[in-house]
Amino acid sequence: MPPWLPRAVLLVFATFIGFLLLRWAFGHLRGFLTDLLIALFLSLAIEPAVDRLARRGMRRGVATGIVFVVVLIAFAGIIAAIGSLLVDQVVELAHDLPDHIQSLLDWINKRFDAELTMEKIQGGLFKDSNTVQGYAETIADNALGLGAAIVGGLFELFTIGLFTFYFAAEGPRVRRALCSLLPPTRQAEVLRAWEIAIDKTGGYLYSRALMALVSAVAHYIFFLAIGLDYAIALAMWVGLISQFIPTVGTYLAAALPAIVALTESPVDALWVIVFATAYQQFENYLLHPRITSMTVDIHPAVAFGSVIAGAALLGPTGALIAIPATATATAFSSTYVRRYAVTEHPLAPAHQERPKRRRLGRKRPDGSGPGRGGEDG
Repeated sequence: MPPWLPRAVLLVFATFIGFLLLRWAFGHLRGFLTDLLIALFLSLAIEPAVDRLARRGMRRGVATGIVFVVVLIAFAGIIAAIGSLLVDQVVELAHDLPDHIQSLLDWINKRFDAELTMEKIQGGLFKDSNTVQGYAETIADNALGLGAAIVGGLFELFTIGLFTFYFAAEGPRVRRALCSLLPPTRQAEVLRAWEIAIDKTGGYLYSRALMALVSAVAHYIFFLAIGLDYAIALAMWVGLISQFIPTVGTYLAAALPAIVALTESPVDALWVIVFATAYQQFENYLLHPRITSMTVDIHPAVAFGSVIAGAALLGPTGALIAIPATATATAFSSTYVRRYAVTEHPLAPAHQERPKRRRLGRKRPDGSGPGRGGEDG
């Protein structure tokens, strides 16, 4: 037996056991690691604001707390506005539900020559006490599951908020602790990558927030002009969804106000769709290039592909951080990727040529071509 064989077998066995342990640990800690990733992304987003307050002589912990309070107030206002819309719609639906059911029964009776009534339906549903008991048990189980989900969600939000506060308030110490484990040649690269991540993440969030504000104001004015109910809540909904869901966000956001408008007038719903489409073109060709040219400048196709890949890997979290992560990786790698001049070729022109316009005019007297007013050109 070669002397290296036992050591090689032991190394392979230890590697396999270590892989299984890492897989087991990652499976149990995936939720916690995802929370840490979200907290890191949020800390990178708010760190520019914290740095500005810290440069004015404020302690980083106090500056981080102020930024947190401002963000929480804005978020609570948005949730309150959208939640009021949802509650009002649910109450209105519950109030009108008997009329809707009676209209449906009248249509069924007329269409299929049936004799359904509310009394017959209620009698069939509650004739057997076991049926009522089954409904009650199902509702109780769902209520318990919903309560557990709410408690778990609140604990997860608390965890994300705690680590976000820590990463933002102790950012310089965290970076110094990380760089102390690396040689000096690597420290500069890590700090440069961290700086790019802060710039790109903060720029992405701030540019999206600015475009969401502009979109909300524009849609609010339009909703007021057509007399749509819940104009403020619907405008805030459109602004948020249209900006933080790339590419198709505007059309998804316009679905809710279109449905609300449809309950009042089909013409208003059509106008909502037309305005949303027109605003999308204005945003794509005028607003978006001007705002994001100085922050996150990546191709729309790359952005859309990165969102799909991020969602496939990490779900909604990956979709949220995909664009700033791609912009950071692109900006960081541009320093190390060497580019060469491209040889002129019809398949890769340096500039896109515009089609030449044919000048219309009267032909020359000899019929050889167009001229100006009959004179030789």
